[in-house]
Amino acid sequence: MIYLDHAATTPMDPRVAEAMQPFFSEAFGNPSSQHGWGQRAEAAVDDSREMVARALGCRLEEVIFTSGGSESDNLAVRGAAFAARARRGADHLLVSPIEHPAVLATARALAADFGFTLELLPVDAFGRVDPDDVARRLRPTTALVSVMYASNEIGTVEPIPAIGRVCRERGVIFHSDAVQAASQLPIEVDALQVDLLSLGAHKFYGPKGVGALYIRRGTPLTPIQTGGGQEHGLRAGTHNVPYLVGMARALEITLSERASHNARYRTLRDRLIGVLDDLVPEVRLTGHPVERLPNHASFALRGIKGNHLLAHLDLAGIACSSGSACKTGDPKPSEVLLALGLPPDWVYGSLRVTLGRQTTKTEIDRLLQVLPGVCATLRATDSR
Repeated sequence: MIYLDHAATTPMDPRVAEAMQPFFSEAFGNPSSQHGWGQRAEAAVDDSREMVARALGCRLEEVIFTSGGSESDNLAVRGAAFAARARRGADHLLVSPIEHPAVLATARALAADFGFTLELLPVDAFGRVDPDDVARRLRPTTALVSVMYASNEIGTVEPIPAIGRVCRERGVIFHSDAVQAASQLPIEVDALQVDLLSLGAHKFYGPKGVGALYIRRGTPLTPIQTGGGQEHGLRAGTHNVPYLVGMARALEITLSERASHNARYRTLRDRLIGVLDDLVPEVRLTGHPVERLPNHASFALRGIKGNHLLAHLDLAGIACSSGSACKTGDPKPSEVLLALGLPPDWVYGSLRVTLGRQTTKTEIDRLLQVLPGVCATLRATDSR
């Protein structure tokens, strides 16, 4: 099998598993307990927080641990929205239309169930948000702006620092979902000009089920989960010590090896993008041609159903995706591709190819060998 779906999840690095192992059976204590077992577990949590804070360039108390990127997004969007309305009556949410469902569905729920006003920012044909559009659409009642750092579906990297500066000048909280970006892009929060930043460990070779939320000091946030005093009262629940240790170790490895992996990703990605257009008719690259994640290539194929394409590739031993892993199997057209302005006969046939540390040129060449025949077969059968 050839695995080319690293935007959905990555295999855990063996060095991460090794770091986690003692905290399953040896140092198994509850970090909230006062005895020696608890103190050792608490020290591991503190060390993990220090590593994440160092990667983000922030204070220890600005890092909140969560169960993953989706929870981090929920806490950021809901927590900031409720806090802003309670403090100053703000009820306007400004969100990009290409966000992960953890952001977009949360914002829509706030509008539908709690009376907030949701406004979607325009994006260009590459999925990029213009900071000037953000400036024009900010209101005195804007509670939150949320724009993802890099799109999980089309790979486009957004101008986060410029958007952050606009929000800071107007005193509006700015959140960015960096779950997809953290494996390949710088995540120093001061440079990004963010108030809230979401991370999920399994996107950078850490364990599933653990993440973090950066909360700039002084940013008001209402808890969405109560019942304990953990994480400064913002996230109740016993700490998942081995997973926190794993996330911290995975992030440490990612930062130290990022440059070398990115260089190889770009070479393989550019080969795929450069050759595919000559092999398959009626295919177009989605997302920005330059400002995109190094490991990410995404395409729209006219007249092809994405789920059928993935099934045929899977039978050929190649695992890819048609977009967000959270929407796999959804027969509806991609909201992201609709936001880019693609015609109806293009938006059902999306293909996302995302590379990983073990991906080889041979595997990319195999995909290029298989894909033309699969597309020809599907166009002949799906059009009947």
